[in-house]
Amino acid sequence: MTISCFIKGVLCADSVKLVAAETGTLIDKRRPSRTEGRSRSEGCYFLAALIFATLIVLVPKPLHAITLSHADVLRIGKKIWQNECNGTIAGLTSWNEGEDFASLGIGHFIWYPKGRRGPFEESFPKLVSFISKRGAKLPALFLGTGEKPCPWNSRTEFLRAQHSTEMNQLRRFLTDTIDLQAEFLIARLESARPKMLAEAAPSDRANVQEQFERLTKTPQGCYALVDYVNFKGEGVLHTERYEGQGWGLLQVLGAMHGTSDTGAVDEFSRAAKAVLTRRVQNSPAERHESRWLSGWIRRVNSYNGS
Repeated sequence: MTISCFIKGVLCADSVKLVAAETGTLIDKRRPSRTEGRSRSEGCYFLAALIFATLIVLVPKPLHAITLSHADVLRIGKKIWQNECNGTIAGLTSWNEGEDFASLGIGHFIWYPKGRRGPFEESFPKLVSFISKRGAKLPALFLGTGEKPCPWNSRTEFLRAQHSTEMNQLRRFLTDTIDLQAEFLIARLESARPKMLAEAAPSDRANVQEQFERLTKTPQGCYALVDYVNFKGEGVLHTERYEGQGWGLLQVLGAMHGTSDTGAVDEFSRAAKAVLTRRVQNSPAERHESRWLSGWIRRVNSYNGS
């Protein structure tokens, strides 16, 4: 129900009562004086105005879509490629030691072999579907119906196939679609926003949305959002906490309170460094997370060019 329909309902309901008062069909048969009728009508409009004002305060602002030029999207894609893969073609296809999946593309999208699943969301098949819908040509590796599992069953098989036809086709495909991979990451960021707002405390939601929108007003701010959520997650999972405190995008936005659009990226970078430092301080000692902190800090420094 819209606000206008709700108010009309309030007005109409009161009008029925007024007419009924005149005809004596629904309520007291006493005929009200003009003064009483005018008073009740004024009270009705006052009540409707009060309800309208209350709803204006309670209804959240609409979420604005992220809009970027193709050049900006490609620029963001190349920056994330540099962050995740050192900007190398070989880095677009990797399988880290100790993991049960391949990490592919500029976002190191996860691809599991057949019958294998783990604690992390598989994102590479979704990327392939996204790119296919944009009309890009797919290598033979992905042709056919349904999602394809990773054809290499282990890291050993994957490394052995480094110079195979399939691997070369895969690298060419990933090199040729940097812009579409960046678009996929931006779409994923957009889908993360309502989840973050739902997870945030009611009193914090307006600020989280405001900080998000501050950053989306510039391409550099969009890069910061896209890279960080790909790098450290949304911050909505309770399993991703140390001492009850998370380190995802939600926590970084929640630590910001500025209002200037020009200073948004600098504030985001500072907040991200503080959140990541807090993660290391709260982490279990046996994980030795301090060894990663300097690299994390370098990464978030790239958001404001420092």
